[in-house]
Amino acid sequence: LAQYDLQHIAASPLSRAIFGANRIMDLQQRSKDEGIVDGSNSNDAKDTMSGDLKIYKGFTELDRGEWCGLTADEIGSDNLAKFNACDESITPKGGESYPFLKDRVLEARRELLDITDAGKASALVSHLQVTRCMISDAMGIATSDMSSLKVSTASVTCIDYDMVTGTQTIHFQSFKPDVGLQQSNDGVNNFGY
Repeated sequence: LAQYDLQHIAASPLSRAIFGANRIMDLQQRSKDEGIVDGSNSNDAKDTMSGDLKIYKGFTELDRGEWCGLTADEIGSDNLAKFNACDESITPKGGESYPFLKDRVLEARRELLDITDAGKASALVSHLQVTRCMISDAMGIATSDMSSLKVSTASVTCIDYDMVTGTQTIHFQSFKPDVGLQQSNDGVNNFGY
């Protein structure tokens, strides 16, 4: 992300997202200090990012309530299938449904876009289900089908929002930059939630 002149960097309040967002902020600052943002050597690029990390509760990962820490086998394939199909009767106690999550995420996205100037870019460091909400909205995929979207761990998705027309364009999805990281073994995309 070094080549992008980011106006804002946002994250969920979870520590793993804040950690990643702070790495992006560090990279942005180094890129601006070296004058390489947007391939420009202009000093004008040095002061375009708002310095503070923006934290949005709305970008917090799906709350799985009583299912947190359970395996797919412990939850049950029937329960997972109903949950993924947005059957709100199966929402785990103390947890959230996909429709509730998507409403929450899209509201936080609107708040971030409201402070992002036209022609500028902001970055968000979040989580699997948050990313699925934003991709499914951009692609016009129903909430009940969004669990089928494959999103790699620690990947980058770029969505361009035209605030005049309302058009959402995905430039790349689930891009996994080669930065020397090992393959993730979290299995989150294998459990269907």
